[in-house]
Amino acid sequence: MEKIAASPDKARTGVPGLDDILAGGFSRGNVFLLEGNPGTGKTTIALRFLIEGTQAGERGLYITLSETEGELRAGAASHGWTLEDNIDVFELVPPESVLNSDQQQSLLYSSDLELGEATRSIFDIFERVRPSRVVLDSLSEIRLLAQSSLRYRRQILALKHYFARHRATVLLLDDRTSETSDKTAHSVVHGVVQLEELAPDYGAERRRLRVSKYRGQAFRGGYHDFSIKMGGVTVFPRLVALEHRRTFPRNQMTSEIPGLDALLGGGIEQGSSTLVLGPSGTGKSTFALQFVAAAVHRGEKAAMFLFDEELGLLFDRTRAMGFDLEAMRESGSLQIEQLDAAELSPGEFASRVCERTDKAQAKTVVIDSLNGYQAAMPTENSLILHIHELLQYLNRQGANTFLTVAQHGLVGDMKTPVDVTYLADTVILLRYFEALGKVRRAVSIMKKRSGRHEDSIREFSIGKSGLIMGEPLTEFQGVLRGVPTFVGSASPLLKNDTERDGNS
Repeated sequence: MEKIAASPDKARTGVPGLDDILAGGFSRGNVFLLEGNPGTGKTTIALRFLIEGTQAGERGLYITLSETEGELRAGAASHGWTLEDNIDVFELVPPESVLNSDQQQSLLYSSDLELGEATRSIFDIFERVRPSRVVLDSLSEIRLLAQSSLRYRRQILALKHYFARHRATVLLLDDRTSETSDKTAHSVVHGVVQLEELAPDYGAERRRLRVSKYRGQAFRGGYHDFSIKMGGVTVFPRLVALEHRRTFPRNQMTSEIPGLDALLGGGIEQGSSTLVLGPSGTGKSTFALQFVAAAVHRGEKAAMFLFDEELGLLFDRTRAMGFDLEAMRESGSLQIEQLDAAELSPGEFASRVCERTDKAQAKTVVIDSLNGYQAAMPTENSLILHIHELLQYLNRQGANTFLTVAQHGLVGDMKTPVDVTYLADTVILLRYFEALGKVRRAVSIMKKRSGRHEDSIREFSIGKSGLIMGEPLTEFQGVLRGVPTFVGSASPLLKNDTERDGNS
C-alpha cells in the first residue's frame, strides 16, 4: 500500500495502516468518534494516538469515566509504552477518594454528579492542561447521565463547539453498551471509525474496522482487517491492485525440465499466475518447487507461504529430491514462512505476502495451498475477491505466482473446493491413472493465456532428482478419467525408478 506523506493539517494516529486508510490521519481541530464493543481495541488506538502526539511535541489528555488511571497505564505497559509527562490522565472517581492524598488530581465520579457538573469538570481539566489532543472515554457514561436523546445531543454539541474553539483534535470513545441504535454522535462528529470483532467457529477472533464517515475527505472505504498484538494495533488496508503497477520485461520463465517446458510451450510468462490442480499426493507442491529452484538457479529471489506442511518435514522431504530449501533460505534467495490459517485473517495474510515479496524482490511466489488459505476466509465469495486482488498485485509487480489446490477424490470425478481456474493465467492439471497394474501420474495444461502450449497428456514421476517427464501418452485414451484404455501398439509409459532416474 502506498504511504501517504505527513500533513500539518492532519494528526497522525501512529497506528500502522490506519493513517493510510484515513488519508494521513485525523484532520486537526475536529471531533471524531471511535466506536466498538468492549475488547475491540478502542483504548489501545486512543493511547497510541496520544503517544504519537507527544512524539510531535503535542500535549495529550485522556479523560476516563470508566477505566482507572492504573488500568490505563497497565494497558499501555503491556504494549511496551509509557505515558510520558506530557500525557495527562484524569479519572472521575467516587467522592470518598477525594480525601485520599494519592488522588489529589482526581474528580468526582460521573454517576454522583449531574450531567452539567460532569461537563464543566471536563472543561476545567482542559483549561488547566491545554492539550492539543484529547481522548474522552466513554460516551456511554455521558449517555446514561443525559437520560434523554435531546439532552445527550446538546451535550455532544457543547463538547464539539468547545473543543473546536480551542483547535483540539478529539477522539470520543463509545463502547456501545447502552442504546446501541442511538446515532446521535454520528451526525455531530466530523468522522466515525467503527471497530468490530468476529468470533469464528474455530480459531482466534478476527477484528476489522471501517471508516463510515469523514467530512470533506476521501478515505479508503470498506472493511479492513486489523490485529492487536504486543506493540499495539496493526491495521491491514484492503489491497487494491489497480494502485500498483511496475514495468518489467515479459520474458518466459522456464522450469529447467525440457519435457515440462515443452508442455508449457516454452515456459511461463513473467508476471503471470499459475494454478496447479490435482488430488492429494500427485505432486502439486513439487511442481511449484521446481519453478522455485529454477528461479534461484537463475539468481532470482523466491518466496513461499505454506498453510499445510510443517516446515521441518518439507526441508527433509525435498532435500531427498535435490531441493535444498534450507540452504536457499540461509543464503537469502528464498523467503519461506509457515502459516496457521486459524490464527490469520485474510487481510493480514495479503499484507504479509506483499511485504515479504516487496522486501525480497521475489520473482517467484508460491502459496501452498489454496485449501489452507480458504480456511482463513469467512465465505467463499470473499476468498475469490481476495485471491483476485492478490494475484493482480503480484502480477503487476512482475512476480510469477503459483497456487496449489487439492481436489477432493483420488481417481475418477474430482471436486474442487473453490473454483479459481478463471483467475489463473495458466492451469496445470495433475491426475492419477491406473496402467499395467500400477498407479501412475499424468500432467496436462488445461489453460494458458499467453501463447501456445501442448494439448497432450504426459506421464510424470517423482524420483531422486525431482520431477521426471515422459513422452505424450498418445497410445492411451481416458487418462484423465483415471482408468485409461490402451489403443496403441507399444507402451510409452515410463520405466521403473532405477532405469529412468536422470532422464527428463
